Amino acid sequence: MKQIIAIASDHAGFELKGILVKEMSSLDVEVHDLGPVDASSVDYPDYANKLAAWLFEHKNAKGVLICGSGIGISIAANRHTHMRAALVSTGLEAQLSRRHNNANVVCMGARLIGVDMAKDCVKQFLNTEFEGGRHAARVEKLG
Repeated sequence: MKQIIAIASDHAGFELKGILVKEMSSLDVEVHDLGPVDASSVDYPDYANKLAAWLFEHKNAKGVLICGSGIGISIAANRHTHMRAALVSTGLEAQLSRRHNNANVVCMGARLIGVDMAKDCVKQFLNTEFEGGRHAARVEKLG
């Protein structure tokens, strides 16, 4: 079954967002770009909220969020109880966010991560399943 993912950013993450949209499309993933449409200044909480609304309607989908550092947008994302957003900077972190935490959103800092590393993070995030088991009870406590 084809994976479905939505991606959004603020102005600092706009360029990296475009690169990752192309990368995910080449991986046969159904990608939904939630904006912004250009690099004009925008507020990252608005785009975390857009992804939250989208994920509420698409329960089995995943998301990618990007801002300058990744910190602000991950904080905004985690305010929504149906989102488990992990700020990652390596493929291993992305992998562990799925395996142990069942993250449904991965966040990155465009000013802190290189393009190749960001691509690897997305690939690991998309290709890793949640282990369940002892991790399931912990994830359940998150809400």
